[in-house]
Amino acid sequence: MASTLRGMARGPSGRILPIHEDAPGTSPKREAAASPQPNPAHRKTWRLVSLAAPFRRGCLLQPFRLVGQDLRNLRGRYVSDWTVFNQLVLASTVYVFFTNILPGITFASDLNVLTGRSWGTIEVVFSTGLCGIIFAMFSAQPLTILGVTGPFSVLAENIYSLCEESFHVDFLQFMAWSLIHAAWLHILLAVFNAHDYTMRYVTHFSADIFSLLNSIIYFQKAVLELQRNKEAVSLAGFLYSIIGAIGTCLVAVFLSTAEKHWAPLFGRIPRMLLSEYAAAISIIFFIAVPHIGDLASLDQQHLTVQTALRPTSPGRTVFFVRFWELPARWVMAAIIPGAIITMLFFFDHEISSIICTVKRYGVRKPGGFAWDIILLGITTAICGILGIPPSNGLLPQAPLHSESLKHVVIEQEDELENYTTYDRGGGAHNSTDVGSDTGFTERLVVRVHEQRYSPLLQAALILAFITPPLQKLLGYTPTSVLAGLFLFMGYESMSVNPILTRTGYLLTPPSERDIVIQQQLPDGVSWLAIHGYTITQFVLTGIVFGVTLTVAAPAFPVLIIALVPLRLKLMNHMWNKETLRWVDGWACREGQPEDEDPDAATHDTEENTSSATQNNSKPANTADTANTEASVLVDNITYDIEQGARQLHPKQG
Repeated sequence: MASTLRGMARGPSGRILPIHEDAPGTSPKREAAASPQPNPAHRKTWRLVSLAAPFRRGCLLQPFRLVGQDLRNLRGRYVSDWTVFNQLVLASTVYVFFTNILPGITFASDLNVLTGRSWGTIEVVFSTGLCGIIFAMFSAQPLTILGVTGPFSVLAENIYSLCEESFHVDFLQFMAWSLIHAAWLHILLAVFNAHDYTMRYVTHFSADIFSLLNSIIYFQKAVLELQRNKEAVSLAGFLYSIIGAIGTCLVAVFLSTAEKHWAPLFGRIPRMLLSEYAAAISIIFFIAVPHIGDLASLDQQHLTVQTALRPTSPGRTVFFVRFWELPARWVMAAIIPGAIITMLFFFDHEISSIICTVKRYGVRKPGGFAWDIILLGITTAICGILGIPPSNGLLPQAPLHSESLKHVVIEQEDELENYTTYDRGGGAHNSTDVGSDTGFTERLVVRVHEQRYSPLLQAALILAFITPPLQKLLGYTPTSVLAGLFLFMGYESMSVNPILTRTGYLLTPPSERDIVIQQQLPDGVSWLAIHGYTITQFVLTGIVFGVTLTVAAPAFPVLIIALVPLRLKLMNHMWNKETLRWVDGWACREGQPEDEDPDAATHDTEENTSSATQNNSKPANTADTANTEASVLVDNITYDIEQGARQLHPKQG
């Protein structure tokens, strides 16, 4: 009753009146004076408190929260990262060296033409080696491999065109400021824990489109390289260039299948070596072929290199940019490309780090993303000042590095934490029994050697190629071989993309498709919906790639980022939850968006965010059948497990 009468007044006749009415016998001024008035100072204080709430300890925007966790993880693992060195680590070093430097010099050939010789082979090699060494020494994710990427090459080429044709400013000075702005933006994102409210909401939908875009860019670069060859050599030389490019690709593809499909020829170790060094063998072969017989008389275009330790541009003598000479208005204008580079690098590098530490590799040591983003910002600024292109996480080189370090071990059941094994159908299982006479169940599990030697040594070898003698050695490479390498890298990247797997389903007759998949679709999931989802990914990839061919190309990373809210806010109105649950999942953590409460997802506690972001052994989804079937070299994993079982327990072989 008291609450009912609150805010009411009683008149002389006893009638209850609302307080806003002028009740007889009452004074409005007295009532106004009696009622409490809000204090402007208090209101301002509450407003400041509400604004500061997200920055409190344990909250989403608490400064340095993730950076602190990453540094603690780094301190805990750093010494042990230097205690592992064996034959597999050495083989991985050589393998990653070839898969990193060869695509790098291929992009260098492209950049040399499209940036007016501002960047060439020596700049790309310098950047790849320098940034690789820094990350191998100090990063929280040493398995990540760095280099100059295709998307950045597209971006740099368009920024060069704008500087030359529209801005009329020095490209290297403008790029230096763009990279300096990108550096402090990287640091800002890491300090305020951007991983928690960005990459946590990235799904395979966006990551697969970005991977497919990378593949298409590889193929485009191959065509452009052959087109430039046509303009520089005779018809006979051009026709041989086509043969050399296709031959380089096909021989590399053929040799890469040796370990999986050549048994029982040659034995396991020769097959493994042929697979791991397929690209290197093919490249060396097609570098040598033009020097044999009548082919030696053909005119061919070779990779442009430096004969001295100096930049490619004739107007430069040292690796240093006088960036302070850029007019102030262009210094401020460089913030825009700096922000675009930040979006591209943040997304690209984190995806690379996530993929090379997914659960199927059995990664056990803690890692971190925020500290690596700070490190990436520092190396980006250094590259800008030195006048070389910046490096960031590479696809597919980063996961290929993890693949090359993979081995099988026996662990007792009480030792098992995060591991994955596979059957021949591609299904993921927790373990494989091998039997034991002890009181514990022993299982074969897949692990990788988590160490820093292989990334450090391959980066040091690459950096050595800035010296004149090794630069001269690179100069023997025909550009047709580089075009073939582009084709091979595009094939390698596309072959493990789940979009390609679902495209195969789209082109397979229903009767054959059911035999291949050997399982029924879940209730509520139809092939028509799956095909529509796949076609949508192709259309969106085509749109983004189309933008890279226009004057709006520098803004294409914005479209990549826009795919994230598109998936979360629009796609669930186009397909039902069952379909999206079958084809998609979180890229950085377990589960699918459809399994979560959208309101609760925005209010994660520090425990939830840290466990999902810092435990790198659990970032992959577990229910995406298409992704499982497209896992990299699943047959190799199965073969290794079986061979390990026979060697360790011969009676069971």
